[in-house]
Amino acid sequence: MNATFPTRRRTLAAAVLLCGLAGLPGLSQAADSAQSQLQAFVDQVKSATGQFSQERTDAQGAAQKPQRGAFAFQRPGKFRWEVRAPYEQLIVSDGQRVYQYDPDLDQVTERRANQAVGASPAALLFGSGSLDQAFNLQPQPDRDGLQWLRAVPKTPDAGFVHADIGFAGGLPRRLELLDAFGQVSRIVFSDLKANPEIPAGQFQFTVPKGADLVKMD
Repeated sequence: MNATFPTRRRTLAAAVLLCGLAGLPGLSQAADSAQSQLQAFVDQVKSATGQFSQERTDAQGAAQKPQRGAFAFQRPGKFRWEVRAPYEQLIVSDGQRVYQYDPDLDQVTERRANQAVGASPAALLFGSGSLDQAFNLQPQPDRDGLQWLRAVPKTPDAGFVHADIGFAGGLPRRLELLDAFGQVSRIVFSDLKANPEIPAGQFQFTVPKGADLVKMD
């Protein structure tokens, strides 16, 4: 088995959290706190598309190759996260099932969306309702010209320790995720469009012919 597979499997929790945290034109900037800005983002932005770049360091501080790609999401629970470099990987949710496809392994992992999302990072962005039902939200000191909020999951099996979200001008700009393996992921978004019309096919997935299917239910 490819040695990168466990690392890529762990990207699921990070990837599904990160779709949509970026400068979204048209959002209200009246909110003072990072927490109220995040809630406004959840309330006002029902869909989005854009590009991302992601850097990750392991528990020893060693950097892995940066990733870049494209994403889309639509509330509640539909998303598409497509890594294009330095390798290919696709994560798609239709709101009921989540599929993770690794082309070089020719393998698809399938699980129920409530297992993959639930109290995981994705609930911050793709869910609806009160954020504090699944997370403890903690204001953090300003740094790098941004206001910061820390989201700590209330369940021990969420797959990550905390997520820090940096805001400026009423909009989220950066995200730093510490996962359960000591890895830190730092994500920057660009070319983001808020509330576009997204074809339904973007959130549908068909297992490629010949690929191994692993069901995690």
